[in-house]
Amino acid sequence: MDGLPPVDVARAILARNKPKQYPVTVKIPDSQNYTQPYWLELPKDGSMYTVRNQELVGDPESPPAMTAEFRFSVAGTEITLQRPVEHRYVDRIYGERRRPLVIVPPVAIEFGGTALVFPNGQSRKIEFPVRANTGKVAGEVRLETPDGWKVDPLSQHFDLATEEQSTVAFTLTPPPGESQGSLRAVAKVGTREIASNTRVIDYPHIPAQTLFPESASKLVRTEVKSLAHNVGYIVGAGDEVPEALRQLGCEVTSLSAEDLAHGDLSKFDAIVTGVRAFNTRADLRANYQRLFKFTENGGTLIVQYNTPEFGPPGTVVPQTSTLAHIGPYPIKTGRDRVTVEEAPVSFPNPNIVLLHYPNEIKKSDFDGWVQERGLNFPSEWDKHYQSVLESHDPGEKQLFGGELYTRYGKGAYISTSYDWFRQLPAGVPGAYRLFANMLSAAKVQ
Repeated sequence: MDGLPPVDVARAILARNKPKQYPVTVKIPDSQNYTQPYWLELPKDGSMYTVRNQELVGDPESPPAMTAEFRFSVAGTEITLQRPVEHRYVDRIYGERRRPLVIVPPVAIEFGGTALVFPNGQSRKIEFPVRANTGKVAGEVRLETPDGWKVDPLSQHFDLATEEQSTVAFTLTPPPGESQGSLRAVAKVGTREIASNTRVIDYPHIPAQTLFPESASKLVRTEVKSLAHNVGYIVGAGDEVPEALRQLGCEVTSLSAEDLAHGDLSKFDAIVTGVRAFNTRADLRANYQRLFKFTENGGTLIVQYNTPEFGPPGTVVPQTSTLAHIGPYPIKTGRDRVTVEEAPVSFPNPNIVLLHYPNEIKKSDFDGWVQERGLNFPSEWDKHYQSVLESHDPGEKQLFGGELYTRYGKGAYISTSYDWFRQLPAGVPGAYRLFANMLSAAKVQ
């Protein structure tokens, strides 16, 4: 750390195996940068990290925030040692542990990440915590919005004790018409402005890493209509789709094992299984017949992608009970995927209801997708199903199984392997319209 004066320590004679302690108080300069991995200091350039000091590239960690230099005189010989300033302690399970010195902002703003989508012109209340990082602190927090967006109030005051947090609230109103931009939360403490959260990644097998993700979210104002208002969600391996559906105005209920076995499913307009839910939840597999009965009675059932099982290298295990009942008619889950997010998408059955109601789906709804189109597309399916979308990587075979639709009794069933778990949190407008049409499928003919 630059700019710190040397600390004089009184001469002493060290006894064998007896440590000598010297308390030292050091004031951190106001200009000192916060401590984080060097490859995260600057925004990424597309998919590449931006590194200010190229000499650091390849190093597994950033240089220590502070280094102490010790000078010893032993029997007339001068010895100089340099050591990073860190906290060493003994854990009863893992033995000696080390935590590096970390320079953090005075507050952390726990906001950002998932896009905020406004499917209509209605205002929305935005709430998030502001947490004290270093001690008693007071200041103001505000939201920075794109042109045309309105926020009320303009700022909120906070006054926090050590490690205390307080929730602040703002009302955000979108402009008319289509709009996209970025919403940024900024706290002002004295002359310093902070626009980041503070997140610590701490596992026994790696050194603790402190990150400062920007307290910002994508803002999307786009017109989306949904006829489904009460949605049951069966969480699988974990995703952020439920929160995205709440942004459509849906009331989303996470379904437990008890709900699947004995709950009243008729109160839901639609039920959605999360990614790999059939792989991970035995209670879902045990109660598949209740889901099909829900569909038969007039509900919409949406099954997101699952993963086929593998045997010896190069072989696929025959579809066993794990994935044998993911649909009311046979579906065989495959391994095909579309990795190019810009791959063209076509409509094999252009008159199918999922492309027209309640939102008219266009080719432009597949613009701006992130990372990929989809994965683990079904390889075989019963003739009762209709293919809704077709997409494939350049030079590869056509894949018609990414979204399959069928009427079942009074309701509708949809198998979809397109990766909504990425597109919805990223705020892709077309993904919201497409998913809203799936949720509404049983209510339109």
